[in-house]
Amino acid sequence: MSIQVLIIDDDASTQQALGHNLRQAGHAVRGVADAESALVLIDEALPDLVLVEWDLPGQSGLSLIRRLRARPRTAELPLIMVARRDAEQDTVVALEAGADDYLTKPVGPRETLARIHAVLRRYHPARPTGLRIDAGTQRVMAGSRQIVLGGVEFRLLNFLMQHPQRVHTRSQLLDGVWGVDAYLDERTVDAHVGRLRHALAPSGLHAHIETVRGSGYRFVPA
Repeated sequence: MSIQVLIIDDDASTQQALGHNLRQAGHAVRGVADAESALVLIDEALPDLVLVEWDLPGQSGLSLIRRLRARPRTAELPLIMVARRDAEQDTVVALEAGADDYLTKPVGPRETLARIHAVLRRYHPARPTGLRIDAGTQRVMAGSRQIVLGGVEFRLLNFLMQHPQRVHTRSQLLDGVWGVDAYLDERTVDAHVGRLRHALAPSGLHAHIETVRGSGYRFVPA
């Protein structure tokens, strides 16, 4: 499961360590050092999850969480507070402000990933669809029929199905499917979406891949 994570932390070493661990796990990562810069990025493209440090310069992470929860577009955005504060009361305050979880620094990579996946499961429970996908064997099934996909089309479908209903820009799909180091024209995405739809069409499942005019693409379960 590949996701888009925004790290908000003014400690460069922490941001670098968290970012490295998340990228190693296959996730796309962006990082900023303050709340106002974070809001700019969030307004440009909504991430799948945010890791936010409590003690930010200017507006605190706690204040930022309250602000995000008060905005309709980000009210359901998964948020994890990260802080050096280890008192029980601090955890309670963060959760009451709207954080979905609380991590005390220093945090290990395995715990961070486990907490992230646990939070995302609460937001994105498994939903029924006519498609079944097995990432281990790279097989896609429609009922008892196997759908043959190329490697890129399989990764594209897998990525979209991991984020049902979420609109992804072409740039986000390039990062999530091809990787942040890939330098490709955004029209590459359109070509592979077309191939994916063509492969799904005989099973009548091509409509699951929806074009959002002026934005990008999303997977619609039903």
